[in-house]
Amino acid sequence: MLDRRLERLERELMLVARCSVLTPRERKGQGPDPQTPTARPTTRPDTGTTPGAEPCAPEPCTPEPCTPTRLDRSGYLLLSRLDAEGAMTIGQLADALQLDVSTVNRQTGALLRAGLVERIPDPEGGLARKLRVTPRGADRMAAERTCRQTDLSRLLESWTPEDVARFEDVLTRFNREVERQEGRAWPREPDEAARTAE
Repeated sequence: MLDRRLERLERELMLVARCSVLTPRERKGQGPDPQTPTARPTTRPDTGTTPGAEPCAPEPCTPEPCTPTRLDRSGYLLLSRLDAEGAMTIGQLADALQLDVSTVNRQTGALLRAGLVERIPDPEGGLARKLRVTPRGADRMAAERTCRQTDLSRLLESWTPEDVARFEDVLTRFNREVERQEGRAWPREPDEAARTAE
């Protein structure tokens, strides 16, 4: 039961990190903050790291070793959304994550080059091509998720199961309220959606 709780808790922590209430992002039709320098930064503004690996702990996660190159936050979030919802267009991803289309295009471009996602014709006959997770991408995402959950388990090792359950419940409630106000729900299993709606 605790393993399942950790799965859900890890997901909810990922969703808090993309919460636009806490980290407003530029959207289509909005100009950049006039106090923000226009020079291109050398680090990712959303992660504070240079392009490439982003460890989420100062030491490798245990007992399973982490993959040599960790997925960065944006890549993990995009793969998680595609995994949860299935194939999506760039526009659908931008709307779901409240990001500018050019930002999502750049982020998915890196995933395409790495072979973690692929472009496919719209199964419903639409003109826009969709992105879906490749088997390689699914493996990388699963490895990253395992590593994050292991790090989280180590962080919470002194917590009681009841404390972990309360933490997960409050985080889920917070994320669901954000999603309700934004009108953009993150796909969840039906029994989870019913439980958190109570």
